[in-house]
Amino acid sequence: MRKKEREIKDRKVIDGIIRRCRVCHLAMCDDGQPYVIPLNFGYDGRFLYFHAALEGRKIDIIKRNNRVGFEFDILHDIVTAQHACDWGAKYESVIGSGTAEIVDDLDAKKETLEWIMRQYGSGVNDFSYEIIKKTLILRVLILEISGKAK
Repeated sequence: MRKKEREIKDRKVIDGIIRRCRVCHLAMCDDGQPYVIPLNFGYDGRFLYFHAALEGRKIDIIKRNNRVGFEFDILHDIVTAQHACDWGAKYESVIGSGTAEIVDDLDAKKETLEWIMRQYGSGVNDFSYEIIKKTLILRVLILEISGKAK
């Protein structure tokens, strides 16, 4: 990181940023081309969780290449100034990479959906197994993670 004074090394602070975010941008590589999508997510400190339809572009990509990147950000304020180059922003962000896998076990899928609900402040967990069967779950093992703030 070029500006070391902005680096966040404390994992508890990084976790706090993630828990306050509402969207995760998941990056994949589709035959050499970048593909990034915004997703709702769950987070347990070790894994990121995503739900999806049983088929689609991101699923096809993950099956071919399970390496992913991710990004979270919170924009707190735009700092204005008299000169264009003096403008800035107050923000917190987290980036990282990991490996994605499809979760097939129904009980594990239900637990994953509960993590996603908790991310958005709900303890509701009345998922029927019929719905769970129709839902694809991606679990991303976090391999690298870093934070930045200004």
